Amino acid sequence: MTGAASTSVLLVDDQELVRVGFRLILERAGIEVVGEAGDGAAAVAAAAELDPDVVLMDIRMPVMDGIEATRRILDGDPSSRVLALTTFDLDEIVFAAVRAGASGFLLKDVPPADLVHAVGVVARGDAMLAPAVTARLLERFASVPSPESALPPDLELTERELEIIRLVGRGRSNAEIGATLFLSESTVKTYVSRLLTKLRAHDRVQIAILAYESGLVRPGEAATS
Repeated sequence: MTGAASTSVLLVDDQELVRVGFRLILERAGIEVVGEAGDGAAAVAAAAELDPDVVLMDIRMPVMDGIEATRRILDGDPSSRVLALTTFDLDEIVFAAVRAGASGFLLKDVPPADLVHAVGVVARGDAMLAPAVTARLLERFASVPSPESALPPDLELTERELEIIRLVGRGRSNAEIGATLFLSESTVKTYVSRLLTKLRAHDRVQIAILAYESGLVRPGEAATS
């Protein structure tokens, strides 16, 4: 994906006026809106049919909420990217969305330029979460691990890969990881791509979550190390 013009988006919101507004913003930026859905169940069906690069997903909707819809879309196609939208910046909502596999989280009153930027970031395979929100989320994942959170004993990870998982968990960029480990940024990018495949993770946030849940990173380390 090389730019906004090559990005396709599915809009999911139960309010038609919200969908119309987002469509106008995205299309003016050269982003193709391939479809719309007014509830989670319709979103799951539309995502399977249209195969968009990014699903812009409202959280609170009738029939099926955005959390369950996100989970089902990613169960059907793990390569899908979901950018969650909500009216309220509530930790429990963000936590549930990221747990379901969302690659980003935005408030509905986001400025148009930030919305376009977020869609581009998520389409490229990166995560879109504010640093302060990410720090709170990761500490919560550390305190409320999932039953599957431990690294599988048969998963073969090198010491270098474990180091990179720890550094991703501490919020380091590829450039910062490279400087710490004396590697080129492109080499770090290759390691991260390989880890995404090995860990079956959607993006860097999912790697960071695993780092916390498995105990490779402890709460507070992101800020102090």
